[in-house]
Amino acid sequence: MAPGVELGFAAVAEGPGGAWRLRSACFPSKVGGRPAWLGEAGLPGPAALRCGRCQQPCAFLLQLYAPLPGRPDAFHRTLFVFACRSPACYRLAGPSGPFRVFRNQLPRRNDTYSEEPPPEEPPPGPAPAPPRRLGSGAALCRVCGCLGPRSCGRCRRAAYCGPEHQALDWRRGHRRTCGQHAAGEYEILIEPEEPESPADNSEDERGAADTSKDTKEQEKLGAAGVADETFQSLDEETLEAMAKHETEEEKIFRMFKKQVAAEPEQIIRYCRGEGGPLWVSGENRPEEKDIPNCVCGAKRKFEFQIMPQLLNHLQVDSLGESIDWGTLVVYTCADSCGGANEYLEEFIWKQDYSMGCTI
Repeated sequence: MAPGVELGFAAVAEGPGGAWRLRSACFPSKVGGRPAWLGEAGLPGPAALRCGRCQQPCAFLLQLYAPLPGRPDAFHRTLFVFACRSPACYRLAGPSGPFRVFRNQLPRRNDTYSEEPPPEEPPPGPAPAPPRRLGSGAALCRVCGCLGPRSCGRCRRAAYCGPEHQALDWRRGHRRTCGQHAAGEYEILIEPEEPESPADNSEDERGAADTSKDTKEQEKLGAAGVADETFQSLDEETLEAMAKHETEEEKIFRMFKKQVAAEPEQIIRYCRGEGGPLWVSGENRPEEKDIPNCVCGAKRKFEFQIMPQLLNHLQVDSLGESIDWGTLVVYTCADSCGGANEYLEEFIWKQDYSMGCTI
């Protein structure tokens, strides 16, 4: 990843090279399907991937390849995000909840991949199917891609992490056919965000002035006496506090919409250690004390956020109905600790829209 803000866009993996680019050896960033695990050792198991609210298994949401320049131990580095399928688990904002985030990293010289970059062109012949097993021979769950010690009693070929995903795959159609890949995949293409022009800043200043003007006019109307009984029952101090709060909320949401409008299809905003996330609301933003330190003791810092536009690309039968968020903000270990045989859990914060604010 380059310095500054970078944006991620979902692109359908079409053509003979599409599916090939989403395999582990190409170090992909992608949405859906199964995770293209980086290291094969220390994979998170079903117990680590359960929803923090309903305790049901989470589904793979996306992964982001984010190596750290200048760090030999993180020459390859990928973050994996999993999400619960139950809409009820998304009703509350805040930490973790229905999400799990894991980080794995490898040095350039390792036992799995060549030290040379992956080839630019796909190998001849048909694109390979998503792997059912690791190089060690361990089976992978047909639904989420995690270790799958359980197998279908009929065909003995489909592996599962547990009975929940076996039952889910059966309902999806495994009763009719075996060996088909379940969910659609999208490649995440990364591009730098274009800087704002001076004209954009001028519009912001004019908008701020208009907001201030509107607030003053509302105050004059209030001083003249508004007949609404609800407002008459509130004291002046409470009214002023409400007006300021609403104005601040409107400003934050307006800035969010303006920033997103330049590239409305963005699903990822990446900016590790530089600046902070683009919030959709002034409410439910974590304070420093709300972000736990890493298991190594180091603080965590903002790395990337998942935008609400990703919801447009998710299949209903992939994650469920009525799943929603304003933005998902991922914080990772500032020291990026850990070795090649570890998948370390990181921290994610879910922020929802304020009442009355929608994209």
